[in-house]
Amino acid sequence: TIVMSVRNAFKAGSSDVSKCLPGFNSEMYIFKVERNHLQSGRRLGKVVFDDCTSRTSFFFHSKDSRFKVDGDGTVKLKRGVTLHNGHNEFYVSTQSMGKKITVPVRPGSSLSLPVLNFPKSSGGLKRRKRDWVIPPINFPENERGPFPKIMVQIRSNNDKEVKIQYSINGTGADKPPVGLFTVDKNSGILYVTQPLDREKKDKYILLAHAVAVGAGIAEDPMEVIVKVIDMNDNKPVFTQNPFTGTVPEASKLGDEVMQVTATDADEEGSANSDVRYTIISQEPQLPSSNMFIINPVTGIILVNSPGLDREKILKYTLEIQAADMEGSGLTSFGKAIITVTDSNDNAPQFVTPSYTVSVPENEVDALVVKMPVTDGDEPHSSAWATTFKIVDGDPEGLFSVSTGPSKLEGIIMTAKPLDFEKNNKYTLLVTVANEVPFAVPLPTSTATVIVNVEDVNEAPVFSPVKKIIRKPEDLPVDSDLVMYTATDPDTARNQKVTYKIRNDLAGWLSINKDTGLIKVKTLMDRESTFVQDNKYSVVVLGTDNDEIPATGTGTLIIELEDVNDHPPTIEERMIKVCNKESSPQLLSITDKDGAGFAAPYTVQLQGSSLSNWTARMNDTGTGIILTLKTMLDSGDYTVVLRVSDNQGLDQESTILASVCDCKGADVQCTDKAVAGFGLSSILGILGAVLLLLLLSLLLLMFLRKRGGEKEEPLLQEDDVRDNIYYYNEEGGGEDDQDFNLSVLHRGLDNRPDVFRNDIAPTMARPEYRPRPANPADIGNFIDDNLKAADNDPTAPPYDSLLVFDYEGGGSEAGSLSSLNSSSSGDDQDYDLLQQWGPCFKKLSDMYGGGED
Repeated sequence: TIVMSVRNAFKAGSSDVSKCLPGFNSEMYIFKVERNHLQSGRRLGKVVFDDCTSRTSFFFHSKDSRFKVDGDGTVKLKRGVTLHNGHNEFYVSTQSMGKKITVPVRPGSSLSLPVLNFPKSSGGLKRRKRDWVIPPINFPENERGPFPKIMVQIRSNNDKEVKIQYSINGTGADKPPVGLFTVDKNSGILYVTQPLDREKKDKYILLAHAVAVGAGIAEDPMEVIVKVIDMNDNKPVFTQNPFTGTVPEASKLGDEVMQVTATDADEEGSANSDVRYTIISQEPQLPSSNMFIINPVTGIILVNSPGLDREKILKYTLEIQAADMEGSGLTSFGKAIITVTDSNDNAPQFVTPSYTVSVPENEVDALVVKMPVTDGDEPHSSAWATTFKIVDGDPEGLFSVSTGPSKLEGIIMTAKPLDFEKNNKYTLLVTVANEVPFAVPLPTSTATVIVNVEDVNEAPVFSPVKKIIRKPEDLPVDSDLVMYTATDPDTARNQKVTYKIRNDLAGWLSINKDTGLIKVKTLMDRESTFVQDNKYSVVVLGTDNDEIPATGTGTLIIELEDVNDHPPTIEERMIKVCNKESSPQLLSITDKDGAGFAAPYTVQLQGSSLSNWTARMNDTGTGIILTLKTMLDSGDYTVVLRVSDNQGLDQESTILASVCDCKGADVQCTDKAVAGFGLSSILGILGAVLLLLLLSLLLLMFLRKRGGEKEEPLLQEDDVRDNIYYYNEEGGGEDDQDFNLSVLHRGLDNRPDVFRNDIAPTMARPEYRPRPANPADIGNFIDDNLKAADNDPTAPPYDSLLVFDYEGGGSEAGSLSSLNSSSSGDDQDYDLLQQWGPCFKKLSDMYGGGED
């Protein structure tokens, strides 16, 4: 066992201990050995030097050539040494800051017992300032005994004068672990009672006491430090087992793969815990047995040989040895499993190097071709997935290429319409690569795609597609509007284009089907409901004469210029006024023309209205102030006014004025007079109506009586058409004599409630416009009510089973089932129809071939 005893590390009397001074940490090193004869290579101990920097290695020189000192301070024997008198002393020196520093080293036999003296005191037992630092007692762990074993002797300087008794206390003495250290009270020899374990506790601090028998305390307590010297009693332990790592197959020599680590429980920084790593074996040993090397100090595994190939060898298993004492001590073993990962070292290849396809012109996103490829890298990895690019043959960007869902297929589509007339053939050069760059230089695979454009019948194209013209609204019928033509893109087909107008909602225009000349068919009207913002739009069709014709469209927009074609009209048609102190009535004027042909207006009374009324324009010239100037009897009167716009276009408007027997603005009319007639007039009219009804009844009875007399039939009985009768019932024929008349009433029973006379309709009826008083508005009145009737769900005919009424039982008509009709009417004598009267003369002319 090697024990190092340390004396004072600083010179006596040094007071500035906080200032760092280069030097050894002890003025003398004492190494104890078990025998006097020491063999070569023996490690004696270690000296520690500090130059006040972070250096840990120095150049040491020993004056005795038998001893060697390593850079870390480890003292070793270069050859065998025999200790005379149990010890041998030599000096170790080094350089620091230009000065030589020397320390004595003494290997000594373990037979000499070290002594710890209490610091000297002056004046008997009086304590004096210490001038001696007690060095720690270094004792190795794991001593084999026998126990108790002597460690050191504690002595008092006064033991010759008085009898001294010694004692200790502290951890390991009277504190747990109790009894680990004991002292002989008479001799002061300090014992250890059992082996020490540095890994459990590396230092013990004891207090030694010296007491003079009968005289009390002889010395102050002395601190004794027992430092446990580390022994190499712990193997290195791997932090995990096995270690796992990955290495790309394209790695270069010296690339780092992974790191293995092991720990040693022995003293940190000593050789006992200095671990070194070694690769013991590699499995498999292909393509070489040393594919990897390991840094013996750090445990980092590096690539050592080329030839990694994931497609051949996916995994390597390395057996790693960890040994302390710088690789010569205790050992342990672990495994490192290295998985070879895929690198992009295989370029994708087109299955077919060239393609020839045909694509119709004018189609966008049309499939051109699908190009499969292969790749030897790991499936579904970035080094396996492919990307494609068109590198030549498409300067206009007419095509696009993308990767298919399988990641091993390129799909070319049309990005823009192709034009057969412009270019009917394209030659594309396509390359394929992976999503990640190649790990090593590799050739790029290419494919050639020849695209033939197929000619299709294209629709004629109008130029411009939307044509805008400006015309006055009063152009005469058959006036030329514009020439609107289209050209056929299929120049090689030499096709003819014909024209047609569609969506001419107002029916104002016509077009020459061959030339495209558009004319006015009926007068246009800027104020029509078909005109929006003074613009009337129609769609013009241009159709070629191909076997399957193609049609192009163009839009013609006519901006109609306003002309003064609508006279102003009065909105109010009925007014009520009092006949006494009548209040003026304000009448509103409307004009469908634009602002240039409207207000200010002028007004003139016409006819008899001049004598009873006055009319003038308001201040803005947009309204008429009508005033009753004479007192009239209560009743209804017509007032005729002629209103003119600012261009002189005028029109008469008739107002129905109800004159009431009242005063001022509080108009209250009674039913004593209606329309200017008295009670006697009304009774006379009722009597005339009753007389007219009576005469009608008598005439009806006369005609019925006359119809009962025998008259000569219109046709003779022997006429070939004797089976033609006049009848008012539609019979069922010979095979349908049993009439089920209830069927005719089924529609009446099953029709929806909305059509029932006894139930009010549940849906809103359209608003019908009342008959206008002004005859000029009759046309608009008919159009508006016609549209309302078309949208009226209650107006007949219903979209359901029609309702028939029972027409009575019995019929004089015979069956029509035996009536034979010729397939041709040429053998019929239609001239006889002229004998039946004027009604049949027109029928005879139509079927008989008459000139009329």
